[in-house]
Amino acid sequence: MAAIRGRDTSPELRIRKGLHALGFRYRTHAKDLPGKPDLVFPKYRAVVFINGCFWHQHDCHMFKWPLTRPDFWQAKIGRNADNDVRNTLELAKAGWRIATVWECAVKGRTRIGAESSVQLLAEWLRSGEDSINIRGSG
Repeated sequence: MAAIRGRDTSPELRIRKGLHALGFRYRTHAKDLPGKPDLVFPKYRAVVFINGCFWHQHDCHMFKWPLTRPDFWQAKIGRNADNDVRNTLELAKAGWRIATVWECAVKGRTRIGAESSVQLLAEWLRSGEDSINIRGSG
C-alpha cells in the first residue's frame, strides 16, 4: 500500500490542469482544513475532493470488496468513509462549499470525462451552490 498515491493522482492532475486553464487559481492539499481538500478556492470559499472510488467506498462499478482479509479492508475503508462524513460536516459548519469528484467520473466504463467534470466544477464554482457530487454516468 506504500505505493498508493494519496495526492497528485492522474484524475486529480487532469482536473487541476483543466481548471487552471479556465483561469481558476487554487491551493492544493490545505493542511489547515479538515480532510486536507485536494483543491481549495479561497475566492469562492469552496473546496474540492477528488476521491478514489475504492478507497472511499463509492457505490459504482469501480468499487469491489477485496476477497482477502475482509475484516481489515472493511475496517480501513469504513474509517475512510466515516472520515469523509466528519470532514464534510466540519467544512460545511465553517462555511465552505464542498465538491466531490469521484474517480469514476474521470475514468472507467461510466466516465463522463475529465473535460465534462471540469466544466461542471467551473459552473458550480461560479454558481454559489453549496455542494456538488460529480460521478460517472452509470
